[in-house]
Amino acid sequence: MSASAPAKKIPDMFLRALKRKAEPVVTSDVGSDGNLEKRTKLEEQVQKPRKENIVPGNNFTLFDLLTEKAWRSILRDEFTMKYMVDIETFLRAQYAKKVPVFPPRDEIFSAFNLTPLNKIRVVIIGQDPYHGVGQAHGLSFSVKKGVPPPPSLKNIYKELCNDIPGFVTPDHGFLEKWALQGVFMLNATLTVESGKANSHEKIGWQKFTDKVISLISLNTTGVVFLLWGGFARKKESLVDLKKHAVIKTAHPSPLSASKWFGCKCFSKTNAELSRMGRPPIDWKSL
Repeated sequence: MSASAPAKKIPDMFLRALKRKAEPVVTSDVGSDGNLEKRTKLEEQVQKPRKENIVPGNNFTLFDLLTEKAWRSILRDEFTMKYMVDIETFLRAQYAKKVPVFPPRDEIFSAFNLTPLNKIRVVIIGQDPYHGVGQAHGLSFSVKKGVPPPPSLKNIYKELCNDIPGFVTPDHGFLEKWALQGVFMLNATLTVESGKANSHEKIGWQKFTDKVISLISLNTTGVVFLLWGGFARKKESLVDLKKHAVIKTAHPSPLSASKWFGCKCFSKTNAELSRMGRPPIDWKSL
């Protein structure tokens, strides 16, 4: 048998051609003069949605917005109730449709996150948040620095000037320092649509805040409840008058200002706190 013929060596030029054929071909869809870097950037834009195109509010729970530990503990079960799930569903839909809702989502529970349950000395109950752009931030009657104080807050300051010696009207309407002292500034309805007062009145918030008032009454002692106006006075039935004090006045709105001025509710609040063995609020600290 004759010996096998030696294998022929494939020329290098053919090997290089075969290698090029086997490699994936990179094409560009950014024009004949485009380059790979441009295409890579374009692909990243297609594959990764731009931040501004992500609809805000689709991935949140109301309970996650409540960060203060004591409130989370006592309200955990309440957030599982159907009416709270319905509120969350409603707000998700509003955010998805880009309906402007106030206060900003992360400030809905500012009153809770700033004032722990065991630190509460005074409760001020408002009706619903301010509905103007940039006003509401989760504390009833308060606005952030740089935002002009609304008429009701101006009247609150006027009464403080008459009632509390040494009070000087600040150049802002930011009441956070009161919250840090233990003034729980609660709106009965916690959200509102821009420009539409009481627009979220019927979505379930008042059931939640009534529960909150009841829990404060049940789990604390020596709290003064400031009930300004007819709406707030309806909440008196939720308060145990054997453990707490209630002070009822007219609302500071210009519509009822004539009855508001001279009410001296701030000095009366401190007198009640003293009677119940609790330290007074420094209303001048703003």
